[in-house]
Amino acid sequence: MHDDLTAITEFAEKTAIQAGELIIQERRQGSMEHNYKDATELVTQADIKADEFIAQRIRNAYPGHRILSEEAMPDLTQAENLDTPLWIVDPIDGTVNYAYGHGQVAVSIAYAEKGRVRTGVVHCPFQQETFMATHGQGALLNRMPIEVSGATNLRQSLIATGFPYGKDEIPTLIRRLERVLTECRDIRRIGSAAVDICWVACGRLDGYYESVSPWDFAAARLIALEAGATCGHFSEVPEGYPEDLWGRDIIITAPGIHASLKPLLPEPD
Repeated sequence: MHDDLTAITEFAEKTAIQAGELIIQERRQGSMEHNYKDATELVTQADIKADEFIAQRIRNAYPGHRILSEEAMPDLTQAENLDTPLWIVDPIDGTVNYAYGHGQVAVSIAYAEKGRVRTGVVHCPFQQETFMATHGQGALLNRMPIEVSGATNLRQSLIATGFPYGKDEIPTLIRRLERVLTECRDIRRIGSAAVDICWVACGRLDGYYESVSPWDFAAARLIALEAGATCGHFSEVPEGYPEDLWGRDIIITAPGIHASLKPLLPEPD
């Protein structure tokens, strides 16, 4: 079984790196043609091309597997079907960063069986960093082992979060931000959930919380878990929905600060 998963991880790694080369080339050529989903969420031509490239690679190599991707196949009910293996893909996590010429951009590819993520690859093409993990085998950055920070004091910890495109929940998010910022060293808002979580995995950040979609965090969460992070939710996961793929109210931290950060996140009764 481990041999099969290792082969899948290596396939995902190669696919993510090739997709990363594609989106670098698109930016170099100035191909920043873009559109909007739901009138607010930015989508570039590079998102679509990278998504098509990744999906075609998966279909050719694993024709019996399903794909859940942000651009072409964003049907979240796919995550509830546990009968056949599922790939969870974000061709560009950090699209706004990408469109504005920032470097915090990631290709995220996860592979799940029966609702449990078994392989995760997050490739950051502009920084030439590839984070990866196979279930039970530890986490790697450019093939070297990584682990979470040894943070134990929230007041000396660096925490990351993000904000949604929709503005309906801004008051709640600002109250939460105030509670956390009051108790931690500082906050970072990097613009890519996959990068945030991988930075927790390698100790560049001590913790992260946000509500995101499965394709934003599925691969990075496994990487963080394999690096020693404590992962959970600060609200209930719906019964029957795989916890590995439920992105609302997630919290991922170095183990030593989890108990301090988590109580700050729900709205007080």
